[in-house]
Amino acid sequence: MLNKIGVIGGGNIGGVLVQEIVRRGLAREVGLVDPAPFVNPNDPPERQATAAKQTIAGGKCLDIAEATPVLRMDVRCYGSKDYSALAGAEMVINTAGVPRKARPDGTFPSREELLSINLKVTKQVADGIEAQCPDAMIISIANPLDAIVYTLDNCLNPAKNKLVGMAGVLDSARYCYFVAEAANVSVDNVNAMVLGGHGDTMVPIRSSCLIAGIPVEKFLDAETLAAIETRTRKAGGEVVGLLGIGSAFASPAWSALEMAEAIAYDKRKIMPVCAKLEGEYGVNGLFVGVPAMLGKNGIEEVIELDLTDEEKAAFANSVNAVQKTCNSVDEMLG
Repeated sequence: MLNKIGVIGGGNIGGVLVQEIVRRGLAREVGLVDPAPFVNPNDPPERQATAAKQTIAGGKCLDIAEATPVLRMDVRCYGSKDYSALAGAEMVINTAGVPRKARPDGTFPSREELLSINLKVTKQVADGIEAQCPDAMIISIANPLDAIVYTLDNCLNPAKNKLVGMAGVLDSARYCYFVAEAANVSVDNVNAMVLGGHGDTMVPIRSSCLIAGIPVEKFLDAETLAAIETRTRKAGGEVVGLLGIGSAFASPAWSALEMAEAIAYDKRKIMPVCAKLEGEYGVNGLFVGVPAMLGKNGIEEVIELDLTDEEKAAFANSVNAVQKTCNSVDEMLG
């Protein structure tokens, strides 16, 4: 158990994170930050006064705190509009950013299209972390994932092991679910990894996909697997398209919690995460999805897989896509 975990962003993902941190007893305290609702200077004075008193973070945390006697969990839970709720946190989970929302024609913006506005949000997040808990372990969920983690690294310059992005756990879970569904087996039987960038170039690693320890090709043909891998790359958009507003929230939150538990309990658990590479896989200075061991020190070790030639080429293509997005970050940050 940690002394304190901070959560940035009180939307759907942030709400699930806080309630699950409390329910699982991952920390003695949870602090939630969200500036909403904002005060509109054009509103009548009485409406401005009301909005100034309202707080999404405070309301959600009070709601969860009032249920702790039901859960029999002595976890303190509180929220604020500013970053003071992060003070002293040993771990911070960042969800802050504008989510993808479906357009009237049913299409939706890519993660990359959100880059400009979410970079501004991320700079504020970095300032808040630096002021309140500069030594905290950071798990970031906000999209575009690889670029946001890259931005936090530029702003904060933390130790390599203390900043990690949540993408691979979620993408791999989706891959596992689709494989289990097609093979008509328990999801508990399927192990798989998705590497690379968190976007359309992500790489489901078929050579590492096993059902009860048996290669997946024993259960599913090549055509079915190709369709599953394509669906995995588009899975986030599929959820957005069905919801119509917002994006996936339960699966990203639970995936981040899988990482948080590995660190809080020093599990030394290997899972795919967005980590800073310094020579591994032939990549330098970029945050890319790779298998890594998570423990009390954060990223304990990056694991290099033996990929097939096809997987190596797909991974290189994904790294190039991440590099292009990070180049855009560098331009925007000046």
